[in-house]
Amino acid sequence: MSKIIAGYDNCPAYAPAFGYIGAASCMILANWGSAWGTWKAGLGVCRMGVDYPKGVIKNIVPIVMAGVLGIYGLIVAVILVQSIAKPNSEQQTVYSLYNGYAHLAAGLCCGFSCLAAGGTIGMIGDVGVRCFGMKASGGKRSWMTSEGADGDGEQGGVGGSDQVSAEEANKLYVGLLIMLIFSEALALYGLIVALILSQHSYECGK
Repeated sequence: MSKIIAGYDNCPAYAPAFGYIGAASCMILANWGSAWGTWKAGLGVCRMGVDYPKGVIKNIVPIVMAGVLGIYGLIVAVILVQSIAKPNSEQQTVYSLYNGYAHLAAGLCCGFSCLAAGGTIGMIGDVGVRCFGMKASGGKRSWMTSEGADGDGEQGGVGGSDQVSAEEANKLYVGLLIMLIFSEALALYGLIVALILSQHSYECGK
């Protein structure tokens, strides 16, 4: 029988609900952040591809980093679900409210961190890759630069300016990567704290 102190049950039948809510919210919020970041950054990459097609593969980094957020949520959600103990042989709940609250906090911590990181990555990726494309192409469309030329020498004077623009765009790209790395770190912080919270446990009858 679960321990009752001053009329308070440490392991009520509804205690596992908090653990499952924590796991579900972690997965949902992390995927939400991942989808948000992929959506915004994807729009920027597609728009940039019109001006500077050569930079599409190079600027796919924000989309990859946004996709990793869903993996963070998956890891924490699986750990939380596996930590939820089923009732014992006497059909009594051994999963305590302490565990439920800890797992709920872990899920929300990781989920909201991934959501915030996804929005940040999406916004930075959208604006960053568009600016990179404009800088690399000199503000011109691909068919107006040497990239869109047929190689017959009609635009022979454009190659030098394109090279200068590409070098300046690479400097912008380094700053873009640094911003994306620190944006991804937000989700990593939430993942670390969630893993620590998931290790706190108390079971009734032990």
